[in-house]
Amino acid sequence: TGIADVRPCTLGGLDTKSALELLSRRIDSVRVTVDPRAAEGLVEVCQGQPAALTLAAGWLTARPKAAVADLAKQLRTDGDDTPPLVRVFKLVYAALPAPAARILRLLSLAPAGPVDPHTASALAGSSVSGARTALDDFVRFGLLRAIDSPLPQYEIPGCLHPLLKALTQTQDRPAELQLARARMLERTVRLLQSCRAITETDSPQAREKLLGMPRALRFPSPRAAEEWLRLRRPALLGAARLAVADGELDTLARRLLSQLVRAMVAHFGTQAAAPDLYSVHRLVLDVAERRSLPREQAAALLNLADLDAQTGRTNEALLRYRAALDAGRRANDPYATGRAMESVGGAHLELGDYERAADWFGRALTQRLARDERADAARLYGRIATAHTYAGRYGEALRNWRAAAAGYRRCGDVAAYARALSELARVQEYAGRPAESLRTCQEAVEWARRAEDVRLQAALHLRIADTFEHLGDAVTAGVHRGTAERMLAEEGEEIAEGVDQREQAMDACEIRSASTED
Repeated sequence: TGIADVRPCTLGGLDTKSALELLSRRIDSVRVTVDPRAAEGLVEVCQGQPAALTLAAGWLTARPKAAVADLAKQLRTDGDDTPPLVRVFKLVYAALPAPAARILRLLSLAPAGPVDPHTASALAGSSVSGARTALDDFVRFGLLRAIDSPLPQYEIPGCLHPLLKALTQTQDRPAELQLARARMLERTVRLLQSCRAITETDSPQAREKLLGMPRALRFPSPRAAEEWLRLRRPALLGAARLAVADGELDTLARRLLSQLVRAMVAHFGTQAAAPDLYSVHRLVLDVAERRSLPREQAAALLNLADLDAQTGRTNEALLRYRAALDAGRRANDPYATGRAMESVGGAHLELGDYERAADWFGRALTQRLARDERADAARLYGRIATAHTYAGRYGEALRNWRAAAAGYRRCGDVAAYARALSELARVQEYAGRPAESLRTCQEAVEWARRAEDVRLQAALHLRIADTFEHLGDAVTAGVHRGTAERMLAEEGEEIAEGVDQREQAMDACEIRSASTED
């Protein structure tokens, strides 16, 4: 093994008593007890191997009138050089009807993980009910193992997989095998589409699309679709890896990866599905690089970088954001380039490089302004202001928050305008301008009231109370603090001491001394 202090151990077959008990559990025990010598002979021919004995028991189960001695004799006449498992498997396989034998062979093309009737049906091009019947028969013959699961799922014994693979190479043409793989991937794509569409209960287009699908591909409820996705997750990820590794089905692979991501996000959410999404986006990137698709390459890099950033790998995220920017420029994709530049700025902000963060946000802002994307431009003004606030450049921060507020007001976004005024008041307070901060807060309260944002109104009243306390007006401060408490009490919230400090921490704006240039 190459590992110190480790010795290989070769496992032999079952002893005669255990092997006979295995046979008795699989077939009528009377057939073993009436002719114990023949049963012992069968165990000897199978060399006590559990897999060979299971297949032999399956063959006998399908033939209630066959004697155990006849099976043992037939296996002996097949030759002594062939391993017993291969001899028994050939005997069982030869007895299968041609359609069932074809389904069994094609199961070797299924991805790693449990097999279900849909997979078998798609591989063979048969009905789902017919495939289910064939799979149940295979379990009875010992060719498959049924998995204890709410859905019908089956497992191919590992010792039989090479034998099935060899049969496909000798009895099926390469074009037929490729067509079977394509049918399986197409069925998986359609199941994932149905799985996602069932969650869009308010969409007439989604309902119409669902009704246009065959009944066998539809799920009765979103919960049933989520359960299917959870149980079939290993096989779905295996299908994605198989499709990408094939190299000749990249169009199907791209569709499969896209639908898999959308279904997982719809049912589990981005955070819960992050480990699986990371591997799926890596596969998307592999296909995009192989096919020279810079737009999809940029999208995959952005998604991978986002997952890196969410898990604290900011330096790795920064490298991927820069690579996504290059790919977006090659694809001439303004969305990807703008998104990448903003994300590069966000990564620098997370790393504490506020100068570079403001610079990259500014580059993204220039593109948004050139494309007249006003809402995005207003958001970027706010991000630039945040970077300047971190750096203690309150003059620049104030100018950018005013620009953000003006942009939101032109867009008619009342709630965003109120939040921008709230941040402007915060920076004015940091810059040592309490009177201006008070006036801005009062204006923000009015706009928050129009936007019906109760939590923002309460936070602003708390900030106004703090400002009045700094100005020495404790009575007015108490009035505003009481107003905030009543608002949050109506919302079912509890007021704890230091709410305003926690709010400031959540907004990630550290109070710093004003710079001399401001």
